[in-house]
Amino acid sequence: MKTVFSYAKPYKWPIFIALCLMLLELSVELIQPLLIAKIIDDGILAEDVSVIWTWGSVMMGLAFVAFFSGVINSYFAAHAAQGFAFDLRQALFRQVQAFSMATFLRFPTAGLITRLTSDVTMAQNILFMGMRILLRAPLLVVGSLVMAFIVNVKLALYLVIGAPFLFVFLFIMARKGVGYFATVQHRLDRVNRVIQENLQAVRLIKAYLRGMYEASRFSKVADMLRKDTVKAMRMMELILPILLFVMNVSLMAVLWFGSFEIRNGDAQVGELVAVVNYAMRMTGAFSMFAWIIVAFSRAKASSERMEEVLLASEDLENHNSESSSLQRLEGDLRFENVSFNYQGKAEPILDKVSFHVSPGEKLAIMGATGSGKSTLLNLIPRIFEATEGKIFVDGLEVKEWPLKDLRDTIGLVPQQSILFTGSILENLSWGDTDAAPDELEEAAKKAQIHESIDLFPQKYGTRVGQKGVNLSGGQKQRLSIARALVRKPSILILDDSTSALDVKTENALWDALEEEAATMLVVTQKVQTARGADCILLLDEGKVVGYGTHAELMEQSELYRKIADSQTEEEVIINGENHS
Repeated sequence: MKTVFSYAKPYKWPIFIALCLMLLELSVELIQPLLIAKIIDDGILAEDVSVIWTWGSVMMGLAFVAFFSGVINSYFAAHAAQGFAFDLRQALFRQVQAFSMATFLRFPTAGLITRLTSDVTMAQNILFMGMRILLRAPLLVVGSLVMAFIVNVKLALYLVIGAPFLFVFLFIMARKGVGYFATVQHRLDRVNRVIQENLQAVRLIKAYLRGMYEASRFSKVADMLRKDTVKAMRMMELILPILLFVMNVSLMAVLWFGSFEIRNGDAQVGELVAVVNYAMRMTGAFSMFAWIIVAFSRAKASSERMEEVLLASEDLENHNSESSSLQRLEGDLRFENVSFNYQGKAEPILDKVSFHVSPGEKLAIMGATGSGKSTLLNLIPRIFEATEGKIFVDGLEVKEWPLKDLRDTIGLVPQQSILFTGSILENLSWGDTDAAPDELEEAAKKAQIHESIDLFPQKYGTRVGQKGVNLSGGQKQRLSIARALVRKPSILILDDSTSALDVKTENALWDALEEEAATMLVVTQKVQTARGADCILLLDEGKVVGYGTHAELMEQSELYRKIADSQTEEEVIINGENHS
């Protein structure tokens, strides 16, 4: 918890003021039984009305002091807790942004969402309540015991009898609660994961009529969360009855033996009332302990989960390194015996891949699903690090490039088009926030999406739904390409980014891209697209099985000939159907 609550340090003065006000409020509460005892002994029993009025007025004044202290305390406590939660959530989000892909894949997406939402809220609540109840309750117990001894030592001893048992009991329950609520938070992660998967695949679920199946799957994980939560809460619910039983026994002892003390003249009625009052306050404070332990257990479990993210510093990307004085990249790219495998996996995804692309050339990358095409592309901007071998950009190994310099000159269009909620203009400028409107429009024209945008009522101001839900697959791909072109990249990476385009639009796109002074790497399944490249790299199970022009591969590679022949046959069939 130390790492998480270190983010409360900037708010030390509001926290200090809130704690001082809480102590003032507590002091008033502890003084009141003494004043009640004085009113009873010196006023009511002595039949002195002036004493009753005097000390009664003092009690009213102190009540107002306590009231205003509580109000102001809540203000400062809320300010500190909200600021702490904001800073903590910001730190977690920045840490996730700095993760390398290897580190990111260690954490399920749903788990990261839970850490940034409910876990932060748990920590925020415990900090706020710490300045209101969390510290006040134990201090009230200790303070009541001390004041009871000041009033009458003999009577106070009866209150202490059950104290050792209660402290040991609460310590044990707190430790068990942390474990139980850690399990509950993990169950919550699984529920969030199922919800996330379901919402992302809603179209497929409706198309396959799998709504009832998904409801059943959700019911199972939600039921596991319910059972573990009930198990944790049942254990916590044992706390209050046991606490109240022990305190009520102590209270009965005070009343029983107090009556003898009064009869013998060793105690006054006011003293007994004061000690009973302190006993009642202790009982009330102990009744809050069940809630405190639940809140503390959940906050500790949440803090440990957040610390996993905050302390995951073994593999972070440095985005803040100073840019070098090097000029714009030329785009010369070379792989030398590059291999890659995921951590913990024995089988390599890429195995000794070598090739060279000169500045301004276009390399087409082909291969079956799972052959390592996308992984190869991800090694260039260092989204993943090569396990073996070397990758050079403009003669310098990618590891030696400042990460910002390297990625600033790369335009990446992923296999799955990702658009953000906002306008088309905002999505395009996401590629380069400094780009002028005419530059955005020029990129859209090259990507063959400008005419489609012009048909929208709001044109470039048209809102894009979540993940571009209101756009077609081809429109999303072309917007993604335009966003990459806005960057004016030296290396343009297109990971099967034209699969949803018709032949005419795709040809127009390639013609427009000829004007780009960029080295292009294009993953494609279309021989027609690969034919127009300067060179073709053919992968099979992570190995290079063909490298050359279309004509060279048609002569040298049996696998490439099979791919070309199969696509020629498909074209013949399609053309035949069209003529019929």
